[in-house]
Formats: sequence, structure tokens, C-alpha cells
Amino acid sequence: MTQGTTVHGTVAEGFEAVREEFASFVAEERDDYEGQLCAYVHGRRVVDLWVGEGADADSLYGVFSSTKGAAHLIVALLVQDGTLELDRKVTYYWPEFGVEGKGALTLRDLLAHRAGLVGTDTGFSTAELADDRALAERLADQRPFWRPGSAFGYHALVIGALTGEVVRRATGRTIQELYEERVRAPYVLDFHLGLPASREPRFRTVQPMLPTPGQQAALDALPDGPHTLASIAFNRHTPEPTDLASLPNERGVRAKGPASVGGVASARGLAGMYAAAIGEIDGKAPLLKEDTVAEFGRPHSVGYDLVTRGHRVFGLGFQATSDAWHLFLGAGTIGHSGAAGSQAFADPRSGLAYGYTRRRFAFPGGAAPENEGLVAAVHRAALTS
Repeated sequence: MTQGTTVHGTVAEGFEAVREEFASFVAEERDDYEGQLCAYVHGRRVVDLWVGEGADADSLYGVFSSTKGAAHLIVALLVQDGTLELDRKVTYYWPEFGVEGKGALTLRDLLAHRAGLVGTDTGFSTAELADDRALAERLADQRPFWRPGSAFGYHALVIGALTGEVVRRATGRTIQELYEERVRAPYVLDFHLGLPASREPRFRTVQPMLPTPGQQAALDALPDGPHTLASIAFNRHTPEPTDLASLPNERGVRAKGPASVGGVASARGLAGMYAAAIGEIDGKAPLLKEDTVAEFGRPHSVGYDLVTRGHRVFGLGFQATSDAWHLFLGAGTIGHSGAAGSQAFADPRSGLAYGYTRRRFAFPGGAAPENEGLVAAVHRAALTS
């Protein structure tokens, strides 16, 4: 094993198998693999590992859609506070949203990816993708791509702008501001929705996917015409299609922290946020009450996703993560993966909070395949330690 693939960090007693699983995966990866793994159980950090030449536990990575977990933790808190009501129409908070047949859509359906508003006919510039206010203004006028509430599809690049505009109209504050004040700063988390310039030296640029010939053939075989819902949702139908992998490498995206894809984090930051969401940390009560976690974690949209063209399960703002790891995670697990391979979640039944990052974009996108073995090992240890 080269110096660059040496596993650094610590595990608590009873979690040695997690380190072994991580080391086993790393030994099979490319020599330039770089990533982090962190886990808490009932508020205690039990896994804190990292690998990579020049990387450490404080390195920061673009976590793509894992950002949605932080954004919708704020929505959950506002619902818990009584500031937002899930079954109110979106137009109660945001009147301009009601045009083009969107007037009956509720906040609950919006959070469950049922709005039919995955993009716009003409797409977005990179500057717009970095700016949730700009996205919301464009989307308010857009005709939905299916009848709102009748079906669901992954609002990959825009869900945080849509729910964020509801938050802004209801509170006068952005999701990013509320997240900083209520979550990140109080818990000193390295999970940022808007990366300060002072922390820029710790950011590790996303490295592009390097698929094997077989993987490339699979990618090339995917139907992706310029007018498909997938192309619209991922902004690939424009004269200058969005290169998803490069988004966090744009300083403007990192600085503004758009609530769908713009978060920057370490594995410690990802796991720490979810640990604070469901458990006591440093004498602070859990951010979310049990009934709030249950409401946001239970499946709301289940079945065929019109955008990704496959089976998906969404709670409210969060992925129903227990569907992906159903052999071991408890029902009601809240979390979200990210395109480059990151995964983060909280399993309230076991008290487990998990965070994983990697630098190179993983095939085929979404939670990287190695998460299956890592999640299984961590969960098994959490139940037996």
C-alpha cells in the first residue's frame, strides 16, 4: 500500500471492522483515491478515517446533492417551529408561484419532488445555478413538465431553490443564513452552504470520473436526447450543457452554496450534522423531535421517477435512505447522497449518523458503490458495540 492509500484516523473499540472494510476497499481502488469516512452513534464519534495524498480529516469536498440534507433540515426545523405548514399551498407563502397551473401545489408535494418543475425550457447559466434567488424567479414563471402532484421526478438542481424561496418568503431569511445560524455555527460543523474565502485552502477540487471501458459503454448507451426530462433536470439541454462534476470547482458556486448542490463538507461535517439532528451533542438537545424525523423520513413519493427513469423513494426533502440500504438501516432514516459519491444520513432507530466523501467522481453517480459495504459495517458495529 502506497503512502497515498494509507488509512489514517481512529475508530472506537468495537468498530475495528469498519477500518478493515475501508482499508479493503481502498486497496482495490486507484492509487489516487481520496476520501473520508466518519460516524457517530448516540452523539459519540466512533469512526474518523481518511485516505489520500495531501488530504486530512479537515479537507473539504464538494458534496453535490448531500447539500439537500442540510437545506431540508432547516425546512424541518421551521415546520417543527410552526413557521411553515406542510399542507398549505406554496402560493400562501409565494403568490407568484401559482401561474401555469401550479396554484394547488402544497409544500408537502413540493418537498416530495412532485411539482413537475425540474428546470426551464431554456435552461440556466452557471451563474444562475449558483444563485437560488435567480433560479426561483425563473421557475416561478415556468409551466410544469407534468401535472403537479400527479407524479414525481428528481428536481436535481432546483429543489433547494424552490423550497428555499418558500423559506425566504416565510421568514425573510435564506436557507443558507438560517443553516449558518441554527446548525453550522452552533455545532462548529465543517459543512458549509457558502464556503468562506478563509476556508478555501482546504477545498479539494473534484476530479472527473474515469470510467472503465465497460462503464463508458454503459454511459454512452443511456438515452439522453436534448428534450428529455433528464436533460432538462440536469441542465444538459442548453447550448452550453452543465458539466455536473465541475460545479463545485466554481468559486461562485462554493461561495453562494446553492441549496440543491452547492455544499462543501468533510465527512466529519456531514456526520456531525446528522448526529445533531437526531441526538444530544455537547449537552445540546437534538435539533429535531422524534415525530418531526418520522414525518420527514417516511416515504412520500414511491415508485417510478420520471426524471431518473427508475425506482426511487423520497421522504420530504430527504431521500428515504433506508430504501437504498434496506437490509440494515431502520425505517425512517433521513439522508441524502451526492453525485460524486458522498453519502450522509441519520438512522434514528440505531442512533447512527454517517458521513462519507470522496474526491473523484464515482461511477455511475449518486452514492458510490463502496457505501454499501461501509454502511453495513458501521451499522453492524453500532448495534453490537
